[in-house]
Amino acid sequence: MKLIHRIGYYLGGFSIGLVVLAFFLSGKKTSCDYGPDARTIKNISIKKKSYTDAAKVSMSRYSLDTLMISKLIKTSDVNFSKSETQGEGCKTYLIENTYKDKDLEMRIENCDSTATILSITFLETN
Repeated sequence: MKLIHRIGYYLGGFSIGLVVLAFFLSGKKTSCDYGPDARTIKNISIKKKSYTDAAKVSMSRYSLDTLMISKLIKTSDVNFSKSETQGEGCKTYLIENTYKDKDLEMRIENCDSTATILSITFLETN
């Protein structure tokens, strides 16, 4: 069998495999959350959220609602060096993002069934 025929068969089988794979995965909510940052954000996003009084004050001061907080969490980055992830029980994460061209930090306590937003701080830029 010539090399060009082998390549043709390979590409034909490969393309059929891609079509079958796309067919089976098209209706499912598949994601590729393999990094620690993405796994942490996804874990926090799917949980019921509660807010401390300090977080509620910051939300009213900066005109943030719960929908915007959820959107900010999903597009944020976790700063693991400033997070408290050691030990048993709930872990506290520092999540960083920008909102209206201002840097913000959210401190979130991630427990088994709930995520509590402890504080929302807008950083002053010099």
